[in-house]
Amino acid sequence: MAVAEYYVATPLVRYGSRFGLGVRQYFQGTSVANYVAFGGLAAMFVLAAFAGHLVPYDPLAVVGQPMAPPSAANPLGTDTVGRDILSRVLVGMQSSWLGALVVGAFGAVFGGLVGLVAGACGGWVDTVLMRVTDAFLALPGPILALCVVAALGRSYTHTLIGVAIVWWPLYTRIVRAEVRRLRASPHMEAARVGGIGRWRLMYRHLLPGAIPATIVTASLDIAALVLIVAGLSFLGLGAPQPAPELGSMSAQGVTYIFSAWWIPIMPAVGVAIIAVVANFAGDAIRDRIRDR
Repeated sequence: MAVAEYYVATPLVRYGSRFGLGVRQYFQGTSVANYVAFGGLAAMFVLAAFAGHLVPYDPLAVVGQPMAPPSAANPLGTDTVGRDILSRVLVGMQSSWLGALVVGAFGAVFGGLVGLVAGACGGWVDTVLMRVTDAFLALPGPILALCVVAALGRSYTHTLIGVAIVWWPLYTRIVRAEVRRLRASPHMEAARVGGIGRWRLMYRHLLPGAIPATIVTASLDIAALVLIVAGLSFLGLGAPQPAPELGSMSAQGVTYIFSAWWIPIMPAVGVAIIAVVANFAGDAIRDRIRDR
């Protein structure tokens, strides 16, 4: 007796539904604190992309009385010239966030490549590259950045260059250690026995294995980069006035901290917000990579 077989058509799943399902599966088990951290990270990227459209006033224009306290028209008050502090803080947070991302990306890419070559090649190549890295690590980073900025001149771009020059050795150390660990693994031995060349082994096997540690380090580094860039700007080595930089804004208003506290405090709060968001987001990214 034949048994009838029924075919049940599988419903088509739209691309958007599959994407949403993948996102939900990726974030499954994420704690509430990490959700908040990812939300703050998304807000920082929105601010970085659309700060020019979010500010209520032109950050360089005089819009009210000098040193006016916070009000409905100027929620964070005005500075010593009469410019809106909220607009200037938002634009300053945008430039600080983007600058930290640029320096972090440079350090991760350049330092990571140096560490990859040193760890994969070994021998005299490793010795030479790591001695150069040790020389940069031995130098006092902030002082060297100060010298670079002082030599090139006051500019936000020069500030980022000065910080980037001293920021890559840490990534070199991390990637080199990860690559040396991966070289000793059984699947690397099997790949070498199989006749895979050194360069293919580097970019097909060693580099992907070192990327997670690099991402975690870079994500945790953003807060430190923001603080260093703001510190250099506070010392007068950032862009000249009237550029809206958080460090220089706090430095110019520090003499009014008792009479008009909002002038130096609000830019400092902007720096603190970026640092807190970056730290929590870095912890969340580290947890996600570790749990995968």
